Amino acid sequence: MRRTVFNEDHEAFRETLRAFIEAEVVPVHDEWFAAGQVPREFYYKLAELGLFGISVPEEFGGAGIESHKFEAVQYEETARAGVTFGGSGVHVLLALPYIKALGTDEQKKRYLEKFVSAEEMWALAMTEPGTGSDLAGMKTTAKLSDDGTHYVLNGSKTFITGGVHADRVIVCARTSAPTAEDRRFGISLFAVDTKSEGYSIGRKLDKLGLKTSDTAELAFVDVKVPVEDLLGEENKGFYYLGANLPSERWGIAYGAYAQAKAAVRFAKEYVQDRTVFGKTVASFQNTKFELAACQAEVDAAEAVADRALEALDRGELTAAEAASAKLFNTEVAHRVIDKCLQLHGGYGFMNEYPIARLYADNRVNRIYGGTSEVMKMIIAKDMGL
Repeated sequence: MRRTVFNEDHEAFRETLRAFIEAEVVPVHDEWFAAGQVPREFYYKLAELGLFGISVPEEFGGAGIESHKFEAVQYEETARAGVTFGGSGVHVLLALPYIKALGTDEQKKRYLEKFVSAEEMWALAMTEPGTGSDLAGMKTTAKLSDDGTHYVLNGSKTFITGGVHADRVIVCARTSAPTAEDRRFGISLFAVDTKSEGYSIGRKLDKLGLKTSDTAELAFVDVKVPVEDLLGEENKGFYYLGANLPSERWGIAYGAYAQAKAAVRFAKEYVQDRTVFGKTVASFQNTKFELAACQAEVDAAEAVADRALEALDRGELTAAEAASAKLFNTEVAHRVIDKCLQLHGGYGFMNEYPIARLYADNRVNRIYGGTSEVMKMIIAKDMGL
């Protein structure tokens, strides 16, 4: 079936991006993998390519295109090449929506031009050592100073993607105690300058996968955050976070589909070249059946990903629909990538092969952005169960 989700502009962007990846990323990706992060300078190249300004309004240096389809192309092309762009996805997919939706005119002018140029890279800090999916239980606090000019931030965060390179981090913190009726009340969002006194980066975390993405622990000790860096209204942060979760979960769902599609490509190429018992691995009936089953699952995941993308662009993607897309596509990717690695035999266990890295990278998809179990709870609630 012919896909209708992309037009000529998207395909032209795909060609440009694919050429960029082949020239600027593939030759050095192994070095990034070994280092555990991409060089900070690489983000300036992404900015020059225009990746950070696609949906930023024109008055702030962007293209003003209100669509996630260019992001979708990026998911497909990085997966196809077996590479990642480090923590840049957080910069655009997670941080930018908060700036656009909550920023005042003054804040947008102050933040967005540097955002587009990569002069300031952004991250999002929600998770704490003792609170994962239960954000209402966070302990980090931000208390307004007596003179009302700044907040004093204290606490810690963990698993913060992009946390090493970030110049600003949207930090979630308690500004008021929860109420008896609503334990989610009292959380606020702050655009924290990482150069602030008392702000520190802890361990750069050693992860199973996503090795080129810098993930860190953050600590705040009496960090002064100007009131001008409060995003949105005080105490309403939890509801702002909830409003952006569908787009975040769409991104994970789409990325998982792209990874599954890439895995089939890697496995097909490998079994056509690999010879066993005097025959190519591709010639065995089991290989054909396994790959055929994988392709059928990828086709289904593609349909789910595209439907969610169209709904997101129309502003109609609900929390339950996003949860369903994430649950289905991440589970499909898990099964498909595992089967494709198996077809590689022992070489599938070697990091020099993209399927091995893809296997490790994919595992977190069923955890972050809300675990598969949480997705089932959301879907069940929507069903009236």
